[in-house]
Amino acid sequence: MARAATTADAFNAVAEPRRREILDVLAGGERTVSELVELLDLAQPHVSRHLRVLREVGAVEVRDAGRQRVYRLQPQALKPIHDWVSGYADLWAERFGLLDGVLDDIREQEKQDGH
Repeated sequence: MARAATTADAFNAVAEPRRREILDVLAGGERTVSELVELLDLAQPHVSRHLRVLREVGAVEVRDAGRQRVYRLQPQALKPIHDWVSGYADLWAERFGLLDGVLDDIREQEKQDGH
């Protein structure tokens, strides 16, 4: 089966770790391409290619500021990812609750053993 294009949706676009890094940086505010290049220690063509994919799925927006292009995060494009992950919140809470119980048992046993 052929792999879906990375520009098909936000899920595919953020599957690439460098794109997630770009989103993380942009979550802190607008950045120019040159700032992203410096912060991420990537070549400019690589950053531009990743930004193009993120722009195509609507995860980032670009505006011209003189001779520079400034990018900003568009978090609403990531909402489908949030909605999907949120469906697992109860499962995670249950698992962490069980883990807390195990850790409490271990602590209690250590107290009884004099550790």
